Amino acid sequence: MSSQHKNLSDFSGSEIPSAKPYRFGIVVAEWNREITDALYQGAYQSLLEHGALKKNLFSYPVPGSFELTSGADLLLKNHKLDAVICLGCVIQGETRHFDFICNAVANGISNVAIKYSKPVIFGVLTTDNQQQAIDRAGGKHGNKGEEGAVTAIKMAYLAETLKA
Repeated sequence: MSSQHKNLSDFSGSEIPSAKPYRFGIVVAEWNREITDALYQGAYQSLLEHGALKKNLFSYPVPGSFELTSGADLLLKNHKLDAVICLGCVIQGETRHFDFICNAVANGISNVAIKYSKPVIFGVLTTDNQQQAIDRAGGKHGNKGEEGAVTAIKMAYLAETLKA
């Protein structure tokens, strides 16, 4: 596996614009809370570290990853935002439920982005087990929440650049 010893959240060598001028929504699933809380902390802190103002960060919990799509849609409908970060965790179980949820969430997030012409970031872990989720929520492979924040900043910057 290529990620065996790699911090997947390493942005060294990558230019990250200032987050100061942007407004961000964060929708975080409550299911698998140990993991999603770590993802949220990674995203929130990364936004602040890159200049985002606390008053421009809007965070809302939703019950599970399936509800991330609705949460992102409601945020964009009710707030003037530059990007929304969706954070969740779906861990493989014994049934095909995993496949249906992952597919629905990925497609739903894409559809919300298209509907509003705004970046809606897929920060959802889809892992085989709890340890893989831990490793990607602040563990040895970094924090997918941080990745989501940096992606949101870069995409908000891109959207602003293309308007000019």
